[in-house]
Amino acid sequence: MDDLSALLHSNFPALSWPKPELQALAELVGTRKLARGRSLFLQGQSTQAFYAVLSGEIEARFSGLGGEVSVLEHVQPPRLFGLAAFAAAQASSYEAVARQPTQLLVFGPAAYELLMDRVPGFARALLAEFAQRYDGTLRLLEASRHRTAAERFQLALAQLTRERGRGSPDAEGGLSVKASQAELAALANLSRQTVNQLLAQAVARGELRCGYGRLWVRQRG
Repeated sequence: MDDLSALLHSNFPALSWPKPELQALAELVGTRKLARGRSLFLQGQSTQAFYAVLSGEIEARFSGLGGEVSVLEHVQPPRLFGLAAFAAAQASSYEAVARQPTQLLVFGPAAYELLMDRVPGFARALLAEFAQRYDGTLRLLEASRHRTAAERFQLALAQLTRERGRGSPDAEGGLSVKASQAELAALANLSRQTVNQLLAQAVARGELRCGYGRLWVRQRG
């Protein structure tokens, strides 16, 4: 109940969540655990639910006809995913794989029906979420085709900062972002060598600081 409440408030902060509806929803939402490397669903597979990450991390990725793999997103707590395929009753356009031991909340048809019918404003909030994610996807697609390496790097860094930035900026104005060079390279569709060079340039400009598995991205006032 507490995990569910915290997750919903985080994803839809503008909505009110009446206790009776939360209690009823808690009885309908399931849980699932995935070991590292296990797939939750495959590309092209129909899904019977959408999900939220309680702990761990999910990699959303799709494979091309030639076998090449492109990473769409690294989903961390408390983000929802799998919404579009479930709501549209279509096959998933990507594969969801656990990057580490991961625990999920599972929202099936009954939970979705309760959210849509009994929580005021949920449908509008969900539509706004779809629009925001669609815009982000279009930006990444445009970047992969038309932007320079530096521009793609900056877009990927901005996306990770939005998704993973935690707490308030430190004394040097840096916001903590859990991210590795490999993740940046995959998201920006760049080589790790190129990302390493672009990180060094950003550090030299005072835009960020690097640590093991973490960045501190300077926030502009």
